[in-house]
Amino acid sequence: MGFIIIGVVLLAIISFVPQWWTQWILKKHSQPHPNLPGSGAEFAEHLLKKYHLNDVRLEEIAQGSATGDHYDPIDKVVRLSSANYHSNSLTAIVTTAHEIGHAIQHQQQYEPLLTRTEMVERSLWLQKFSGMALLATPILIPLLHTPMIGLITFGAGFIAMGIPVLIHLSTLPVELDASYKRALPLLEQGAYLDKKDMRRARHILTACAFTYVSASLASLFNLWRWFSGWRR
Repeated sequence: MGFIIIGVVLLAIISFVPQWWTQWILKKHSQPHPNLPGSGAEFAEHLLKKYHLNDVRLEEIAQGSATGDHYDPIDKVVRLSSANYHSNSLTAIVTTAHEIGHAIQHQQQYEPLLTRTEMVERSLWLQKFSGMALLATPILIPLLHTPMIGLITFGAGFIAMGIPVLIHLSTLPVELDASYKRALPLLEQGAYLDKKDMRRARHILTACAFTYVSASLASLFNLWRWFSGWRR
C-alpha cells in the first residue's frame, strides 16, 4: 500500500512540474517586445500568406475560454488567445509560429497529425458511449442482477479515462515536430528574431511542446487514480 501511495505522489509531482515550468516560461516572455513590429495576429496573417495557407483561417479565442492556442485541423483554423492575438511579445510571436507549424504539417499531409486527428474524431463517439453506459449503470444493476454490468462499467470507465491518455501520447511527436522542425526553421529562415531572442524562442517552443507532456502526465495520473479506486 505504501508503494502505491509513493507512486501516486511521485506521478502527481511529475505531472505538476512540466506544467509549472511551461507556464513560467510563457509568462516570462509575455511582456511587449520593443523590437518586434507586429502582433501575433499580424504575424499569423503574414505567415499564412507566405506559406500559401489560403484555406486556413485565423480566429481570436474569447477571453475566459478554457481553450488555449491551437490549430484545428478539422475546421482548418489557427486560434490564438486574446493575449497572443493582440500582443507583440516574444511568447505571442513564437507561439504563433508554433501553431502555423501545425497548419504547415496539415498542408504537407504529415502522417502523425492526420492519425491523431482521426483518433480524436473516432474517440468522440466512444466517449459518448462510455458516458451513457456509466449513467445507465445505477439503473441496470437492480434490474439485471448480472456480473456483466460490472464489466460494462469497468470498460466504460476505462474508455473515458484511457482515451485522453492515448490522444495526449499520440500528440507528443506532433507537437515536437511543430516546434523544432516547422516553427524553429520558419523563425530562423525568416530572420524575424535576433540571436538573443532565438535562444529564448527555443525555450518557448519547448514550453509549447511540453504543454502536452503535462497533459499526458495529468491524464495518466487520472487513469492511475481511477484504476486504484476501482481495485478498492
